[in-house]
Amino acid sequence: MSKRDELIAKYEADIKEKFGEKADMDLLTKVTIGLGPSIYNLDASKVSGGDEKELDTVKNNYLIKKLGLADGPKLTEAINSVLEKYGSSNKNKHRAVVYYMLCKHFGKESIY
Repeated sequence: MSKRDELIAKYEADIKEKFGEKADMDLLTKVTIGLGPSIYNLDASKVSGGDEKELDTVKNNYLIKKLGLADGPKLTEAINSVLEKYGSSNKNKHRAVVYYMLCKHFGKESIY
């Protein structure tokens, strides 16, 4: 099993445990691949819910640039909702899981 496959399995477990959903493995794999080498970097592979700059990066680079959504309060609300469901006490919020959940939230699976 490759390192990426191991990470995808970890992300799948998070989606099941934290969100109570069965992951769409095809979409999860595509989201993970889309993140490139950042998934192997301990810092870059996580999303810090308490860091405003980090949340702006998720909003601007992923929701607006990648998914093509218009800026507005709904984007911040969606990010906060996903992070809240992930668990505010959970320090290991994997970027791939957050992006996957946001993609599903906005119904943008077709981007991948």
